[in-house]
Amino acid sequence: MNPDTRLLWFRRLALAGAILAAAVVVLGAWVRLTDAGLGCPDWPGCYGHAYPQTAQDLGRAWHEMVHRYFAGTLVLIIATLMIWAVVFRKDPGQPRMPVVVLFVIVLFQAALGALTVTRLLKPLIVTGHLLGGLTTLGILSWLALRPQPHTSTARERRLAKFALLAVGILVLQIALGGWTSTNYAAVACPDFPTCQQSWWPKMDFRDAFVLWRGLDVDYTGGVLANTARVAIHVTHRLGAAVAGTILLLVGLTAAFRGDTRPVRLTGALVAAAVMLQISIGVTMVHFAMPLPLATMHNAGAALLVICVVALLRMLVPLPYVARPR
Repeated sequence: MNPDTRLLWFRRLALAGAILAAAVVVLGAWVRLTDAGLGCPDWPGCYGHAYPQTAQDLGRAWHEMVHRYFAGTLVLIIATLMIWAVVFRKDPGQPRMPVVVLFVIVLFQAALGALTVTRLLKPLIVTGHLLGGLTTLGILSWLALRPQPHTSTARERRLAKFALLAVGILVLQIALGGWTSTNYAAVACPDFPTCQQSWWPKMDFRDAFVLWRGLDVDYTGGVLANTARVAIHVTHRLGAAVAGTILLLVGLTAAFRGDTRPVRLTGALVAAAVMLQISIGVTMVHFAMPLPLATMHNAGAALLVICVVALLRMLVPLPYVARPR
């Protein structure tokens, strides 16, 4: 197998990993939203078994264990990518450092997954677990996509910087979304665009963003007062307005001013993903946070990550690699 063919298969394996990572993110949201995070109070098994047998609530236990099975398979794929990158490290174009970073992140994810259970759903740990999952998805998407074989123009380099800024803002907004969900603040504002029939309701920002409250607090159902949950929800809405505007500008700029067709198409996908996510968010509030829509909101975040990473990949030119004669 020549180096080009090996690199093609490496990308295919990374694509399989990206698809599985997206499924893990959505399954993780389903577990969190169905309060199944403690369906199995031990880790990695469930009540000491490889599959639920003696759980008090078999439905919740199976939700948690299916998520773990998918996550475990993803770990095996990433370990394979790591071995591949080491064995064929001399191949032209073979990614190495992103794979190392990915492998470290997935090990950290496994630790966070265990802590999520043993530390009684601490919001800081669960939110970190969500961010780690979407980072894993982003890196796998990057590895699966081939960079464009062209020399980037000054306009595309500026757009790449703008897109990189958008990635940072998207990460912050996803963290806010995770904090909103893990603190059970999604239902704190049952109306839109107002919150509890007010443009600026009573809020407790000081208590809303306390990152750590000790080891023995069980966060199942949440522990915050209503004013703190409202503060989290309103902050998430304001963040969504800022992040949505910037991401939409990035997408539309790429769609109308990109130098190549792949860049223009990917920019249009970014803009469409932003509008879809906003629509899901507004619809969630209107219909009182139904479980399918809440899960779709997490899937929308994953789609946004994929689209923005794809845009960056389109904007980064394929480096010239001198091949041996």
